[in-house]
Amino acid sequence: MSQKGHKRRLRPKHKLLAAMSALVLGGGGVVIVAQGAFAGQDSRNAPVTATIDCPDVGDKLENVPDQARGEVDANLAKLDTQVADAYQQLSSGRAQGKALLGGLKQQRDKTITSLSDALGKAGQKPAGLQGLSACVMKEAAAADPADEPALANGADAAAKQGAPQQQQQQQQQQQQQQAKGGPARSDFVAINTVKPNVRKPAARGGASTGSFAVQCGRNENGHFNPDNVIVAPGVSNGAHHMHDYVGNKTTDAFSTNNSLAQSGTTCTNGDQSTYYWPVLRLRDGKAEKDAKAPGGGQDANIGTILKPKQVTIEFKGSPVSKVAAMPRFMRIITGDAKALTNGNANANASWSCTGFENRQLKDKYPVCPKGSDVVRTFNFQSCWDGKNIDSANHRTHVAFADNNGNCKKGFKAIPQLVQRIVYSVPPGSRFAVDSFPEQLHKPVTDHGDFINVMSNGLMAGAVRCINDGRACR
Repeated sequence: MSQKGHKRRLRPKHKLLAAMSALVLGGGGVVIVAQGAFAGQDSRNAPVTATIDCPDVGDKLENVPDQARGEVDANLAKLDTQVADAYQQLSSGRAQGKALLGGLKQQRDKTITSLSDALGKAGQKPAGLQGLSACVMKEAAAADPADEPALANGADAAAKQGAPQQQQQQQQQQQQQQAKGGPARSDFVAINTVKPNVRKPAARGGASTGSFAVQCGRNENGHFNPDNVIVAPGVSNGAHHMHDYVGNKTTDAFSTNNSLAQSGTTCTNGDQSTYYWPVLRLRDGKAEKDAKAPGGGQDANIGTILKPKQVTIEFKGSPVSKVAAMPRFMRIITGDAKALTNGNANANASWSCTGFENRQLKDKYPVCPKGSDVVRTFNFQSCWDGKNIDSANHRTHVAFADNNGNCKKGFKAIPQLVQRIVYSVPPGSRFAVDSFPEQLHKPVTDHGDFINVMSNGLMAGAVRCINDGRACR
């Protein structure tokens, strides 16, 4: 479709804003509104929904003293829960937009005050956090109920079998709820229509061209939980979505450095590191084991969890220098679980298909041709400040190298973790990554988490392999 033709089918912006205003000013729950096609869609009208956009308080924190860390983390987790609960009220129609946003602001005011007071007691009270309490509505492409065949067929079957009207209505409501949560048709693109876009800097003199790989399995142990020990330590369901784990066998919200160091592992070479990421699900309308549990159905994460076909974990070198050892218990997060509302500054999703991995998608799910599998690739930050194993916002102690492979001033190259996860997805199936409810399962929210629990000796051996240009396993 030409760009000109695409524009003709878009409704004027003021009509879209008017629709959104109706939501905010008392239109009840989330309404799926037929709007003009979003970028990347065909000419058919695309349903639009609303979600809640709140400033990310944790991302603004630059320094959190150790004595305040526990209270600060608990309050940050509380902020996430407040937004998730508010979105549930919005999507179910239990609260109107204006009243909901007002009540949410009051909750966030109290929580941010508690967080600021904790920092103040530790001598680090920041300015401006109270200005982050107000939230707004954000428009987003919604799924079309017709894309949920399992639920649609269930409702049709119930009607044909003469099921009570109440049961039919419940199934229809379930179908609408699932559609509101995404993903949308516009979140998918055929991979063979994407141009090659992967560029890697050429190795220069002094480069570290080796690699170190560990085999950790595909989570055959069934290690799942909706915790996030990095961002929300000590908080059950701190992620509000289900995580898939390999490596360290005991990782959950309550893990400590000591407990991680004493744990068994699914990895070779005795690597006790923790590797985890959100699960991928088929949007098939089927009830998974967590259908009524936190992180699962209670947080709008529904459908069959896909087991990876293959998981590859590899550490690579720098194209411009030797790498230094990572300290034990370093934490690294790549990507942003709230990228739909936060924007793309920290987003780092990479979606593709086998046979097409020179084409990586950041904000779309791939539709793979027959015989090709879906691939998620997590390229972690490869530069370290040389001092800290973590930072207040879990980002500033590490950084990405620039397009030429150089670390910024004050940072040194470390082994770059690259995780590659392959899934066999039935042709024509809709699928989605687990997410915070208000993030609507958008592909741009994909992310990976890592805690280095390698022994110092194992890490030293990995660094030698990488710096010597050898491929070690």
